[in-house]
Amino acid sequence: MLIVAVAWIYVVVLMAFTEPTFVAGIMTFLLYCVLPLGILFYLTGSGRRKRKRAAAEQASRGQAPEA
Repeated sequence: MLIVAVAWIYVVVLMAFTEPTFVAGIMTFLLYCVLPLGILFYLTGSGRRKRKRAAAEQASRGQAPEA
């Protein structure tokens, strides 16, 4: 999935360069690249976060409390 994200960033950067103004280019990059990829990575990382949280809880239950 990372290669798809890199390719999408490349496409959006080229789109942003063709915008007539600097502000339009920045807005194109933010709205077509940063926002969608941020949402995508957040959603695809939810399982990883759950597993990490469960492993941390398991490790904390398995260790004796330190005095």
